[in-house]
Amino acid sequence: MIKSMTGFGRYENIDEERKVIIEIKAVNHKYCDINIRMPKKLIVFENAIRNLIKQYVKRGKIDLYITYEDYAKGAYKVKYNEDLAMEYLSTFSQMNKVFDIENDIKVSHLSRFPEIISLEESSVDEETLLGIINDAITKALVKLVETRTTEGNHLKIDIEKKLTKMKSALNSIKAYAPKVVENYQCKLETRLNELLKDHSIDENKIATEVAFFADKACIDEEIVRLESHMTTMKDTLQKSEDIGRRLDFIAQEMNREANTILSKANDINVSNIGIELKSEIEKIREQIQNIE
Repeated sequence: MIKSMTGFGRYENIDEERKVIIEIKAVNHKYCDINIRMPKKLIVFENAIRNLIKQYVKRGKIDLYITYEDYAKGAYKVKYNEDLAMEYLSTFSQMNKVFDIENDIKVSHLSRFPEIISLEESSVDEETLLGIINDAITKALVKLVETRTTEGNHLKIDIEKKLTKMKSALNSIKAYAPKVVENYQCKLETRLNELLKDHSIDENKIATEVAFFADKACIDEEIVRLESHMTTMKDTLQKSEDIGRRLDFIAQEMNREANTILSKANDINVSNIGIELKSEIEKIREQIQNIE
């Protein structure tokens, strides 16, 4: 099943001990570009998290947001800076003597001064914490892959419809191509008859000119190659691995053949059908940009 590069995954686990919220957003990108926003205490796990994401995502711009809060008993400790508190009290005592003012400082007052009170996180087992984070991210990634797969299936169906339209247009060109030479021969003979009037026409020269035109306007090879590329694209759409780059290359080759057909088309009908053909190819190329 092919995957789109756009998608979203979210996992939330909140209980009495901790809160873990994972949000993953993915959009189109030529490569695998991963951006992670997380609390400082989790930065040590960044490489492990990146490697985990790459197991589920091969291409796209990935934005991962991690919210983590620990409510477990003993997760935080309140400490005070005794030396700094003594410095404050000593300073207040000196001010009392110098300015002869009441030293009415209380503990509640002292605790408000900078750096007196600090909140410290207790050390945690990194392996256990990484397991919790990885489990949450994995569940969010599974949801991301689900949305990408659903969108990828829509893209596949749409591309297959456009390939069907291309096949119809190509069949019309194949059916009309032989008439191009016949029409050219008729126009050439009519024009020469008008110019030469009662003079005889050299049939050999006409045949030579028509043969030259037929060779120049021949699009058989381009049609065969284009049909081959269309078949290859249809087969590639059935594969499950990342196929976006391969599809993009095939589309470029299809476009090249369609351009050649248009450049050789010495007939308004073939040109019009060729334009329709190119239009469908361009639509396919746009859709392919969304495929992983």
